[in-house]
Amino acid sequence: MTEFNSILVANRGEIALRIMRSARAMGITCIAVYTEADAHSPHVEFADRAICIGEGPVGDSYLDADKVLAAARDAGAEAVHPGYGFLSENAGFAKACADAGLTFIGPSADAIALMGNKAAAKRRMIEAGVPCVPGYEGADQSPDVLAAEAGKIGYPVMIKAAAGGGGRGMRLVTAPVDFAKALDLAKSEALSAFGSDEMILERAVMRPRHVEIQVFADATGHTIHLGERDCSVQRRHQKVVEEAPSPVMTPDLRAEMGAAAVEAARAIAYLGAGTVEFLLDESGAFYFLEMNTRLQVEHPVTELVTGLDLVALQIRAARGQALAVTQEDVVLKGHAIEVRLYAEDPAQNFLPQAGMIHQWLAPQGAGIRVDAGIVSGQEISAFYDPMLAKVIAHGATRAEALDRLNSALGDMVMFGPACNRDFLIDVLRHEAFVSGAATTGFIGAYFDPLPLPEVTSADLALAASLIYSADQAALAKTADLQSELLGWSSQGALQARMLLEVGSDPVTVLLRETRGGIDVQIGEAQHHLVRQGGCLRLDGQRVDLRNHLMVADDLYLATGARLLKLTRLRAGASAAATAGGGEVRAPMHGNLLEICVQAGDQVEVGSRLAVLEAMKMQHEILADVAGAVAEVTAVAASQVKAGDLLVQIEQAKQATLAEEAKG
Repeated sequence: MTEFNSILVANRGEIALRIMRSARAMGITCIAVYTEADAHSPHVEFADRAICIGEGPVGDSYLDADKVLAAARDAGAEAVHPGYGFLSENAGFAKACADAGLTFIGPSADAIALMGNKAAAKRRMIEAGVPCVPGYEGADQSPDVLAAEAGKIGYPVMIKAAAGGGGRGMRLVTAPVDFAKALDLAKSEALSAFGSDEMILERAVMRPRHVEIQVFADATGHTIHLGERDCSVQRRHQKVVEEAPSPVMTPDLRAEMGAAAVEAARAIAYLGAGTVEFLLDESGAFYFLEMNTRLQVEHPVTELVTGLDLVALQIRAARGQALAVTQEDVVLKGHAIEVRLYAEDPAQNFLPQAGMIHQWLAPQGAGIRVDAGIVSGQEISAFYDPMLAKVIAHGATRAEALDRLNSALGDMVMFGPACNRDFLIDVLRHEAFVSGAATTGFIGAYFDPLPLPEVTSADLALAASLIYSADQAALAKTADLQSELLGWSSQGALQARMLLEVGSDPVTVLLRETRGGIDVQIGEAQHHLVRQGGCLRLDGQRVDLRNHLMVADDLYLATGARLLKLTRLRAGASAAATAGGGEVRAPMHGNLLEICVQAGDQVEVGSRLAVLEAMKMQHEILADVAGAVAEVTAVAASQVKAGDLLVQIEQAKQATLAEEAKG
């Protein structure tokens, strides 16, 4: 038995909070680490003690094992919980903890090292008799050999980073002509994310379900599984929705997959919580994908259907205590569904976002759990993963859980950086998901390209009316006027003119206050807004307005179906109009890995200009106009801020006109 009474959580955000809540309930002292960028984060406030380990970049803080270990030593910690991401699957860190006399709450360094390399893990699983996808996991990593092996496997083929996961260093290749470029991108991304560009190749199993089994083992070798999670709804190989149990699972299939997962864990003498991931094809055959030697992001759905606290079980296992749960004790009750809230803009191809959270209101209600690491007034940094929170619903049936989750998302308010809330609502309401038929191809089939809702004249009328009412209230306060005199003159009701920006288009709105409300005209469209008691009615229909907030000239609106941001323009200036079509600017803060063009190069729409690394992913910056590169103002391997000018393109039409003028 290894007793410890203090834990340093080597992580941040919602998972750091979640771990500390279970630890504190067990009477354990909680120690947090943080960066200057995270100084005011909730996990820092919650901890019994918090130690700063750097300014912001992960390489100099959360990924710096020496700084984390120094913090543990300075704080007198007896154990370390790595959470997920960062150092959680770093075998060297696990060993360093042990060498420093700290209990690492997780499996052994040997188990992490073995399963952390997809090539070695797959070889071990084949030896253990666990079904695996045909592919190549050899030592020869030359591009020619990899291309030849891909040909032997047959297209489509999947390129995967051997040393990592989470969609990074992964590319689907459908034709030989695309292999070399995809390999270069995967290798570059893997090297940056994991410090290794070793690759494996696998036959692409098209439109499978992604089903994973939660396993647990104690120090005596007693190993069980806690059922499955279906994580099929993914975008760019990143999970978006997870649920337990899987909609297509049968008792026999669960027993078969569970047995394979338990055998996989036993084959490496596993300790603690782990997840064995499988691809399940349409025939019912399943194949080993990988093993995550840590707590999973989606572990709450398992907790809700089993009634078990996985973090508490991890701590017990690390202390050497028996699991005290048999396979027969594991009974799945009801259904749970989780969605991940990301700071990303679906309208910009899900580009990660950074900035200030002006207002965050987490949903509440029966069967609702929210794991979040954010608060209003917090700055979302570009240094870290864009996931902000997880919203989980539990119900007696899948239908009840889904209804509760839809309702919770409608109640949720997130004003600040763009987020994927509305996209999640659309996913959950899609017939293919509702029926339980969604596979890993679901988002590609139904949301690519993403059908973005238009901002209607009714939306604009509501926004303009709210801004107008706020203006009038402010005027009444400063001018000491009676409310019934606002908006009126000796000639009757005054007409107000307002310019709103939606995307890049300014829209003129005319408003006139009446005794019964506000008349609004937008082009040919006419609307009437009236306040009745505590609710608003637009054209006779009740407005499902959950909240709204004015920040400078930006109005944020939250309805049950949509989050909207509209900008009030003053003095006729459009924010979009200041940007030239040939100016290519950094879409967000990040590290500029590569500049792909130089002055004088001819580019077409879609040409690759640069590669930006931000929020744990690499983003290709593409030309949106054709022409000649007039100037490259950025330097590769440098940090850039959102809005920094990277490349100036002289558009083709402009270049032609210039030549004609010279002639």
